[in-house]
Amino acid sequence: MAYEEITALLGGWPGFELVGVRREGGSPARPGPRIILELAAAPGYERRCSRCGQVVREVHDVSSRWVRDLPILDADTWLRLPRARLRCPRCGPTVEAVPWLDRYARLTTRLVESIARLCQVLPIKHVATWFDLGWDAVKQIDERTLQARLGSIEDSLQHLRVIAIDEFAIQRGHRYATLVVEPATKRVLWVGRGRGREDLRAFFTLLGPERCAVIEAVVTDMSPAYVAEVRAHCPHAALVYDLFHVVVRYGREVIDRVRVDETNRLRRAGRHGDRHTYAIRRVIKGARWLLLRNREHVTAPRDRVRLRELLRANRALFAVYVLKDDLKQLWRYRYVAAARRAWTDWHCRARASRIPALIRFARNLAERIDGVLNHCRYPLHTGLLEGINNKIKVLKRMAYGFRDDAYFFLKIRAAFPGIAG
Repeated sequence: MAYEEITALLGGWPGFELVGVRREGGSPARPGPRIILELAAAPGYERRCSRCGQVVREVHDVSSRWVRDLPILDADTWLRLPRARLRCPRCGPTVEAVPWLDRYARLTTRLVESIARLCQVLPIKHVATWFDLGWDAVKQIDERTLQARLGSIEDSLQHLRVIAIDEFAIQRGHRYATLVVEPATKRVLWVGRGRGREDLRAFFTLLGPERCAVIEAVVTDMSPAYVAEVRAHCPHAALVYDLFHVVVRYGREVIDRVRVDETNRLRRAGRHGDRHTYAIRRVIKGARWLLLRNREHVTAPRDRVRLRELLRANRALFAVYVLKDDLKQLWRYRYVAAARRAWTDWHCRARASRIPALIRFARNLAERIDGVLNHCRYPLHTGLLEGINNKIKVLKRMAYGFRDDAYFFLKIRAAFPGIAG
């Protein structure tokens, strides 16, 4: 089969024709072979201005340019082609437009697309090594491709009714970023560094007053910064507090606190050599994760026996453990009146427990109970966000970290483009 037939099957180079082919050996820096393809302007091809697209017949000058194309088999492929500068009556001297080559690019469009596809599954360093390109060049290709594919953030903020807000760790040292997602389509709308009120404000500023006014519900944790900013920009939106974050706070503020207080109390009681008290204290001190784990996840027979003996031996831990399970039931109701009755019963039992940490938690939650009860009208949660956070960790590990926030946030948006609603 002739070279012309092969190149025609591969797509060819519109506006140019193949006039010569040769194969060369590699260099010390790039030991693999190279294929050099000589191109010439095709007869009758109409040259167009790369700025305005107008057909231009007058040529200012012609220069030879080397362009990299997709490799052929085991060899790197280089094109040598004449590139004309035209005398455009509208734009002046300007380079001719080539449909398979950007204006000042040294890589063909299909090679750029191949590099961008590999960047979706491989670190930049690996892609740059494979194609013998610079790290910065590959990063720029991937970034431009992502920007063109995703478009502006403002274009993705149309017709929003429900949003979810959460944070994720971006670096060590308690450095965080804020994530805004549309739960219905599982689409990442916006990512910004920081987790403060002023950091989230950038999203609502981009959203604008008109689109803020039509937001019906916002799913978030009980972060004061997030709640205050949502109230400032979307005062009519229903705040929906997520089960996961409330239970995590309960574990931290109630179960951990009661466990430590009981450990300290038994330490004081066991100072006179009471071995039984000392043994119970050791069991309670080492039972943190056993108490925080959901009961259905305690499957090992040994752990079940430990948990049963622990709750039997300590009244305070038994009370906070049982009330933790009862608190989670609030998110199973679909009628506000029934959920409110269940909350009133839980709140009364918490206050009657005489456990300071539990009473304090119940008092704080009572001030925000509307956010819990709103789950009946908007049965949403941030489980989706937790899954997104896990995938973000994978992105960071795969890339060995990101030095550019804008590029990192583009990668996150590209990883979660959304699904059809």
